[in-house]
Amino acid sequence: MTDFVPVHGAWGGDWTMAPTLRDLTAAGHRAVSVALRGLGSRAGELDASITLGDHIADVCTAVAASGFGRFVLVGHSYGGMVITGAAARLGASIDRLVYVDAFLPGHGQSLWDISGDFEHDHYIAGQRDAPGLVAPLPGLVAPVSGGERFGRHPLLTLIEPVRLGGDEGQVRARSYIHATGWAPTPFGRFARMAKADAAWDYHEADCGHDVMGERPAQLLAILTGGAV
Repeated sequence: MTDFVPVHGAWGGDWTMAPTLRDLTAAGHRAVSVALRGLGSRAGELDASITLGDHIADVCTAVAASGFGRFVLVGHSYGGMVITGAAARLGASIDRLVYVDAFLPGHGQSLWDISGDFEHDHYIAGQRDAPGLVAPLPGLVAPVSGGERFGRHPLLTLIEPVRLGGDEGQVRARSYIHATGWAPTPFGRFARMAKADAAWDYHEADCGHDVMGERPAQLLAILTGGAV
């Protein structure tokens, strides 16, 4: 049995990781999803003052409440920023970091620093009618059946840099999963970095950005070590 802590991406919520939690628990593992403040089930807390540091703290709080001793920390999309920052605090307890079509920042890099003109233009234009709160990216579609929806995302989380220099070096392993069916994508550069580094476990999923919903069996196999 392995313990897992999945972290969702921007504009979505903990509901985006629900299929993964379901599959992990059905396979006999324990999993606790992190609800980042202001998003998903915590949308009522949305405020322009929320920072990346707040979301990193949300991960630390969820891990402390879970009682997990060692665990696999999983981040989707923007969640890659969050788990990277969390690793600096919790690395001594993390068996593996898994980036699911996610941003992979270095020390001192914000999401703004490692994204491109398309994202930058949207981050600015998307919060003009609600300063500090960025509207969802065009084309994001939530499942129809569950009633979930994408909401606004705090701008400060996208421009605050990750700070390393803590315990991230104690993480035992790292994996990257690249969704090859989503274009244009900001994640190609991170996929290439991981693929070229023998220290990383690299995988590709033939699907769009929602790997959890489109390739749940493949994701489960990779998370639990059964993938080739």
